[in-house]
Parts: sequence; C-alpha cells; structure tokens
Amino acid sequence: MRRETIAIHGGFREDPVTKAVAVPIYQTASYAFDSADHGAALFNLEVDGFRYTRIGNPTNAVLEDRVAALEGGIGALSVACGQAAVNYAVINIAEMGTNIVSVPQLYGTTHTLFAHILPRQGITVRFSEDDRPASVEKLIDGDTRAVFCESVGNPAGNVCDVAAMAEVAHSHGVPLIVDNTVATPILLRPIEYGADVVVESLTKFMGGHGTTLGGIIVDGGKFPWAAQGRRFAMMSEPEKSYHGLVFTERYGAAAYIARCRAVSMRNSGAILAPVNAFLLLQGIETVALRVERHVENGEKVARFLRDDRRVAWVNYAGFHDSPYYTLTQKYLGGRACSLLTFGVAGGFEAGKRFYDALKLCKRLVNIGDAKSLACHPASTTHRQMSAEEQNKAGVRPEMIRLSVGIEHIDDIVTDLDQALNAAN
Repeated sequence: MRRETIAIHGGFREDPVTKAVAVPIYQTASYAFDSADHGAALFNLEVDGFRYTRIGNPTNAVLEDRVAALEGGIGALSVACGQAAVNYAVINIAEMGTNIVSVPQLYGTTHTLFAHILPRQGITVRFSEDDRPASVEKLIDGDTRAVFCESVGNPAGNVCDVAAMAEVAHSHGVPLIVDNTVATPILLRPIEYGADVVVESLTKFMGGHGTTLGGIIVDGGKFPWAAQGRRFAMMSEPEKSYHGLVFTERYGAAAYIARCRAVSMRNSGAILAPVNAFLLLQGIETVALRVERHVENGEKVARFLRDDRRVAWVNYAGFHDSPYYTLTQKYLGGRACSLLTFGVAGGFEAGKRFYDALKLCKRLVNIGDAKSLACHPASTTHRQMSAEEQNKAGVRPEMIRLSVGIEHIDDIVTDLDQALNAAN
C-alpha cells in the first residue's frame, strides 16, 4: 500500500469480535491471563500478548503498526508525547559515562533535555558547530552511543543530509536517530536514507488538530546491535530484570524497540492513553491531504513575505537561494515544509507589534495544526537558551515562526498583510 492508503488502513482491518471498522478504544488498565503459567510467560517475554496498559494496549498497537508502516520501520512504541519519545530513544542505548552527538538546530525543549537534564544522569550531549556531517563526525568517540538530528529543524527550517549523517554514524559503529516531526513520513522517510530510529511528536502534523498529545519511536530494524560488542551490551547481553533474557536473541531485528517498551516505558511509565491513540488515528487518516495543502499554502505565504518591503528576511527552504534548496529537492521531493521563519522590518519591537496584531493566525507554541499558528521562539520555545545557544539553533531575537495552516490562502495572506501594516 502507498502511504496515503496506509494512513487509513494500516494495522487494522476490522474488530474480530464485533466487525466494527473503526478502531475500538480499549479503555482498560489490565488483561486477564489464561492461567498462572500464561501470566508468567507474558511477564517473562516468552510469549507475545497484552498484560498491562503501561506496557501495551490494543488501540495503541494499531497506532504503532500504522506509523511504523508509514515510516518504513519494523516496529514502533507510542508514548505520552514527543518529548518522551526523544528521551526514551536516547536512554534506551545511552547510559552513565557515555555520550551522544547532536546537531545544534533543535526544538527548544529537546535542547534543554540534552544540555541540562541528560548530563545530570551522566549522559553527555555534544553539540556540533553546525548541521554538516563532517562537524558531527569530529565529536564522535568510543563512548558515543548515537548521532541525533531533526530531519527538518524546528524552528530553524534547516534540512539535514540524512544519508550523509547516517554514513558518518555507521562508520563509527553508532545508530542515527532522526526526529521527523516537521517533515512527517508523507514528505520524508528517514529510514530509507539510512536512519536507524525515527521519533515524532504525533501532536503536530500527524494528529493535525491541536487536540491530542502523543509521541512515537519507530525502529528501522537494520542496525547490527550485537555486532558492536559491549558498546550496546544492553541489547546483546543478559538483562537482569528479565532473568537473563537477551533482546537480540529473543527479538532479532526488533531488539531496540522491544527493549524500549520492556525496560524504558515499563519502568518509567510515559504511556499514551488509549483514547489519545484513537484520536491520533483519526488525524493520521487525513495527514496526506493536509500536508499537501500545508505545503501549497506555505510556499504562497513565503513568496508573499519575500516580495514585501515590510519584511526584512524570510527563511524558507523552498527558495532557490536557500542553502537547503538542494537537500529539499533530494529528501522532500522539492516540497518544502510549511514551517517557516521571517523577520519584520524594524526589528524586535516591530515584530512584537506584528505578532500582537494577528487575528486569524493563532499566537501559541504548537505547530502542525490545521490552523495557521504563529510563535516568537526567543521568548517562548527557546527562552531557556542563552543568546549564543539561540543563535546556533537558528533563532534570532526578531524571528517570527509561522506554521502555515490549511485555511484559504487569501485569508491567511490578508491577516499577515494587516498585521504588517500594524507593525509599520
């Protein structure tokens, strides 16, 4: 099935008991065992099945299968939000005394996790100078456990060279983890270009309506965990909490995502509520159509802003003179994402007047909603970062971030036009 069809049918045909074609919401905390031996086998991971919703749920399982198919992976784990997905993706393979290497262009809370939270747990995060693979490679050493990047940076709008980044990571025996929230699998499947793990905030474009938090981790199933020796001992050596089970022996290519579920989520519990999984499935059914309109509107808004003297600059990867134009053609099929940034002529104060004057575009920090959304990153999503850190992340003091929605383009442009008048 093509992605547009997978988004509607992936992971589910009909309920086996009632024949319902809508995915049921299994709002239950636990599941009955056939016997004491059956319960023991489930908890020992000797057989597959559901035992407690903190570990797995049938509604969530459909969501996981659908997104794994959309991304081209072999398995997935749904979690409470995108930030939980990023955290679990890293701590599943990194531990005290090790490090990961990341590009600097990151969502603000991901930067906070990497710069301040993980180091307190003994995991160092090394930020490269920029998003060039060569800059990342300089920081990899024998204690590195992963390379991390966002396929399309939020809010920087940079497009990472995923294939080159994967080649660098693999040449040093470590996996590449890619946050694909902005691009979505409709525009880009990082696993096809060598990524080993993909994370997404389903809250954004995938859910698409600004109603439901959710995150997901997708396992590409191709990284040779056992071949790396003790570097990834948690995958290839006996797990004490499961009576010596070896994940690579029990789960083979799906060892990474199995351990993420059985160890990380089971023991720290950032679960996705089944009703949230149901709501996210509704959004995913239309994601291909929405992304098509997002992209179309995004290009028209970018061109309107660029041609307007009231705007000082526009950062949009779809422009021919963008440093990311070539990568946009290679990875996004020439369809630049609808997330873009710009500066209002007149600087910070003019930018504030523009922001305050918006009427149709909502002032908030979400992206990927059907509605057009505006944000001032320096004072919100990236507020915890220093001025130097903001600059490396591509955040300027006057920057306005737009997540262009699917409203009629004339209405979006009319709102931007009146707000620019107010700013000047």
